[in-house]
Amino acid sequence: MSRYKGARLKICRRLGDLPGLTRKTSNKQSRPGEHGQQIKKPSEYALRLEEKQKLRFNYGLHEKQLLKTIKLAKKVQGSTGLVLLQILEMRLDNTIFRLGLSPTIPAARQLVNHGHILVNDKIASICSYQCKPGDTIQIQNKIKSRDLVQHYMNFPGLANIPNHLELNKEKLIAKVNGIVERDWVALQINELLVVEYYSRK
Repeated sequence: MSRYKGARLKICRRLGDLPGLTRKTSNKQSRPGEHGQQIKKPSEYALRLEEKQKLRFNYGLHEKQLLKTIKLAKKVQGSTGLVLLQILEMRLDNTIFRLGLSPTIPAARQLVNHGHILVNDKIASICSYQCKPGDTIQIQNKIKSRDLVQHYMNFPGLANIPNHLELNKEKLIAKVNGIVERDWVALQINELLVVEYYSRK
């Protein structure tokens, strides 16, 4: 499945607030579609599917990528749901977004793809790179790169930087000090339902 390039507000109306996908908000309150205003109780499968879709669209993953991440999370000791969120939150594109260097995760992905980002003084071109404690992230010392990020920083997607990250706004250098805590995950989601969804596949 290719990366989603359709109407983002339609997805937000169906799944709720997805801070990583878009900063825009819709004036329409009902779910999209002809029968969006009808109220019906969702099945257990529908609830699990919806939570899974929240992860997919917020972090911009293919179905295969999310399945691979779930399998990886299951191999790590601890709560599979928490480990899954930590893996997704520590991705390079999401880390740039959480630092306020881009308004959305797709914008952060574009910064990485176009070579604007350095990790430990080397150009990073892989959005799924897992940031680790001790990593330094900085913007290329080029006028185009810095002007673009400075523009993005005037319109941050989220107000607060998580406590495992720190940013020097003047030098545009950030540091990863630890692993994200569950309380700092911005997406409103029940990760246990996602784990249950894949356990029944």
